[in-house]
Amino acid sequence: MVNGPTTMLLTIDLGNTNLTLGLYEGDQLGAHWRLATDHNRMPDEYGLQFLGLLQNAGKATTDLRGIAIASVVPPLTSRVAQACQEYLKKEPLIVDTGVRTGIKILYEDPRAVGADRVCDAVAVNRLYGGPACVVDFGTATTFNAITKDGEYLGGAITAGVNLAAEALFTRAAKLPRIDLQRPPAVIGRNTVHAMQSGLLFGYVSMVEGMVTRFRSELGSGMKVIATGGLAEVIARETRVIDIIAPWLTLDGLRIIWDLNQ
Repeated sequence: MVNGPTTMLLTIDLGNTNLTLGLYEGDQLGAHWRLATDHNRMPDEYGLQFLGLLQNAGKATTDLRGIAIASVVPPLTSRVAQACQEYLKKEPLIVDTGVRTGIKILYEDPRAVGADRVCDAVAVNRLYGGPACVVDFGTATTFNAITKDGEYLGGAITAGVNLAAEALFTRAAKLPRIDLQRPPAVIGRNTVHAMQSGLLFGYVSMVEGMVTRFRSELGSGMKVIATGGLAEVIARETRVIDIIAPWLTLDGLRIIWDLNQ
């Protein structure tokens, strides 16, 4: 293993479905991983997993200058933080109240805005500018409004595509569990294709409709940035998405880390 200077920043986005990690050297994202979130995993298990990922990238704990975490899963936040402390030998910066973000949050209760949404807003404000609508395709699908002055205004939240698919499977006795793939046509001629059409094209139509409504409030110059695990799948089916940024939350974590040093 070749150890370089301690310039690497490890960013961790802890979501309900995915655990996303990225290694930054300066502002450049290097190795990155998207894993399934395991709600039963203990700190030792997370720690060993993180060590394994670093080793796979040819890095050691001594290469890390810091760790930044955004979490929307409070029960797991302390476990992941403990894993970082004990196995990576770093006290992580956790995006929460009191952390400098560089943006003004206009939500009625700023503390109610998820850390991932804050990171997305920070990244968009720095990298693309406002006004903007950030569509994050995660466990929930969120639409987040950034004003022309770079303020986080608010947004909309609905069930994510995979969550909706799972609900159909668990609550409708005759509907199967399916993979989200593009069906041959909008009009499905079997149950699987009909479900794929409803989920994929239904969500595409929702995105198009919500973008139109956001633009009517934010102005015609609004950019649309898509992020999250299904961003590319949805973006292939519509022209309303201007930028696909699958690692947007990690970019926001990097920027927030720098602001707090």
